[in-house]
Amino acid sequence: MDRYSIIKEKNKREIVLLRGSGCKWRRCTFCDYHLDFSGDEAANFELNKTVLESVTGIYGRLEVINSGSFTDLDENTVALIRSLCVNKSIHTLFFECYYADRGRIPALRSYFAEDGIDVKIKTGVETFNADFRENVLNKGIAETDPEKIAAGFDQACLLFGLTGQTEESMRLDIETGLRYFQRICINIMTPNTTAIKPDDAVIRTFIENIYPEYKDNAKVDILLENTDFGVGGIKHE
Repeated sequence: MDRYSIIKEKNKREIVLLRGSGCKWRRCTFCDYHLDFSGDEAANFELNKTVLESVTGIYGRLEVINSGSFTDLDENTVALIRSLCVNKSIHTLFFECYYADRGRIPALRSYFAEDGIDVKIKTGVETFNADFRENVLNKGIAETDPEKIAAGFDQACLLFGLTGQTEESMRLDIETGLRYFQRICINIMTPNTTAIKPDDAVIRTFIENIYPEYKDNAKVDILLENTDFGVGGIKHE
């Protein structure tokens, strides 16, 4: 599996896919990323250490993802990330966080701020349509007010390409995300091990009618494939 890459467009940064103890929710109907986990903290740290050795600090920005929340990373990995940022002059660090773990964000920000590192937090909202989000996707976000959902977060992930979504609903999600978050990341549904499958008609609507409008927007990342950031999938030797 590819666990390191460089994103050379828009918000230029390096990105690493680390391994943690796994998402504690694991009930989202569309997601199987949580399968990339281990309960062995020592093994996780050794893997993560190897991955982090690839980081150069080329852009001064590093995104850390781990198929869950930053809270699933072991303490040694988090400490290593901090020392790496100092040694490589990385001033901006991006983490992902499940909504229910938002209470632990202030402590994380403070921990890295001690070395002058600015932490940005991304959360998976998928859609601001609360009925679709909870009754179809089972995200576990009880809050319905987008402004309140955004509190404490900097970026939001949206998921498109699902039966029931329309051009209008996708546009509304994008504009809502841009209103309340600094940046958004649009993920197009790709086949995985879950029962939720991509809807080709919805994807075609997005690509033909919406993608051209937002593909060059500096505040919008769009992943037509879930490996478009260069991590995940099969490692190429």
